[in-house]
Amino acid sequence: MFQASSLSPEQVEQISQWIDGGCQLAELQKKIDAELGIRITYMDTRFLVSDLGLEIKSPTEEKVAADAPLQQKVATGHVTVSVDEIVKPGALVSGQVEFADGERAIWYLDQEGRLGLDADTPGYQPSENDVMSFQTQLQSLLQQQ
Repeated sequence: MFQASSLSPEQVEQISQWIDGGCQLAELQKKIDAELGIRITYMDTRFLVSDLGLEIKSPTEEKVAADAPLQQKVATGHVTVSVDEIVKPGALVSGQVEFADGERAIWYLDQEGRLGLDADTPGYQPSENDVMSFQTQLQSLLQQQ
């Protein structure tokens, strides 16, 4: 089994740069072999990344991160509520809501019957009219189920 402690600080820095550059595990394993001369298994590569406290970015995360500045909230002028087909863990029912100002949030009803709201923007508070519309639509959706 390969130990991260057997790497020099320069090798650790090189591996960190490869990962920051978007290198995936299989590619990282090949680079460690080709450029550092260390033969390592795929599983040991996973453990190495974890031991070094690094995180491999999935290609979809990179695309979403790159597209994020381009996405702007579009105010629809009304509240839209949906119910998840697969309920979030620890909830009786869950879903999404988009408020009139374009802000989105995840909502859930917990085991105690409490309604929770987790907005994309920390600290977001919907308007009183939006809250009333959300509650009315949610009640209607839940009665249909």
